Amino acid sequence: MYPAGGNAMAGPFWSNGPAPGAFYNFPGSSANAGAMQAPRSDTPGEFGTQRSYYPVTTGTSVVGLMFKDGVIIAADKLISYGSLARFHDVDRVYRINDKTVLGIGGDFADFQYIKRHIDQKVIDDQCLDDKNEMKPRSFYNWLTRVMYNRRSDFQPLYLDLVIGGMQDGEPFLGHVNLRGRSYTSNVVATGYGTHLALPLLREYSENPEAYQNLGQPQANDLMKRVMEVLWYRDCRSDPKYSQAICTASGVQLDADCFVAQNWDLAHTIKGY
Repeated sequence: MYPAGGNAMAGPFWSNGPAPGAFYNFPGSSANAGAMQAPRSDTPGEFGTQRSYYPVTTGTSVVGLMFKDGVIIAADKLISYGSLARFHDVDRVYRINDKTVLGIGGDFADFQYIKRHIDQKVIDDQCLDDKNEMKPRSFYNWLTRVMYNRRSDFQPLYLDLVIGGMQDGEPFLGHVNLRGRSYTSNVVATGYGTHLALPLLREYSENPEAYQNLGQPQANDLMKRVMEVLWYRDCRSDPKYSQAICTASGVQLDADCFVAQNWDLAHTIKGY
């Protein structure tokens, strides 16, 4: 029933307004000024262009250390769903080839996306069979361009990438973040590692004498100490971690490392 004088076939509620899901026809635009504007044909998807505003499934710190004969990169194996420690056995350190290793922090779904492209580049190198593998510096530069391109398109990959390896007989270590900002250094850390791990690592990296004497056994022991501190202090970390060591002889990947925990002082904590 319609009120007296009502019209069941009344006009649009908003004259010159948009149809559901369409855009308003602003004055001065070149679009037709009809009563009902059709949806824009260049809008991708039913709900327009979607963007990810924050990462969901994330990994915490990645730590990299360059010693006189190579590079070592380590990261724990926990992937958190928000504040929930969800996945406890996920490797975040990868061997790319015999010269290059990669550690990832940030959104793991974004890494799974870019990992497919990395794997394809490795396969392309194998198919060419020209004895020329992707070198760490080239890989580092490529990732810098990829991350900056995605950032410029307002579709950033929420990742912190640590790239290490051996190039022309010299160790290489670099970092790339979600905005494409990149740098190389003797020590690299992401997440809470920038606050907790770098001070420990710089005791050696900023001392020329200590750095020249830093061999693989000493670097391995130092990395164990750093991962132990991160396990104690970072609530998003895990005692299990993966570690890759790249030297002139190749890549040694150990995915079953475990923090040597020491809770002897825990009895001093109230409520323990």
